[in-house]
Amino acid sequence: MSDFEQRRRDLVDALARQGRVERESTRAALEAVPRHEFVPESSREDAYVDRPLPIGEGQTISAPHMVAAMVDLLALESGDRVLEIGTGCGYHAAVTAEVVGAENVYSVEYHDRLAEQARRRFERLGYGDVSVRVGDGHDGWPEHAPYDAAYLTCAASELPTAVVEQVRPGGRLLAPVGDATQRLVLARRRADGSLDREEHGRVRFVTMQE
Repeated sequence: MSDFEQRRRDLVDALARQGRVERESTRAALEAVPRHEFVPESSREDAYVDRPLPIGEGQTISAPHMVAAMVDLLALESGDRVLEIGTGCGYHAAVTAEVVGAENVYSVEYHDRLAEQARRRFERLGYGDVSVRVGDGHDGWPEHAPYDAAYLTCAASELPTAVVEQVRPGGRLLAPVGDATQRLVLARRRADGSLDREEHGRVRFVTMQE
């Protein structure tokens, strides 16, 4: 076992002891994805510290406990079709892909450079079936709708209307919502298109590109 593998296992064990990983599928995904491959070379020694790290373009890779919480809250199952807004370095998408299958993950990234880096990283690490496009996350990715779940890795003032409409009735949406104060909002889409919403505490994410 490599040093990075041991650090990753230790981190996931610690998150489990703290009650920050609830679903076995989430735990297995965190153990499988090499987070050190998704951060800049200069940050690799900190890859298995439970905190965000900068990845360029003013963006960050989320702390592992936050990725775990979001995957848990969406209650993802194998085969679920998932829309991600904010590819970033690709780490969150890779964790999601471990649960639902890489071919079922569709991710939208605002920055061309981050999108291209993520595509190359996915190919190299075995997640090449994750689909990435460059665009405005507010628009979602209508060509592959409807989705069983959608989530944002950046904070929006409100859940983007187009993204909501691309989730099937009964599907779930998860996002940090708010401006000065952000809260993690989990919503389920009703048959009439309205949302059942619940909040899961205060969070701090980079702001969605306008």
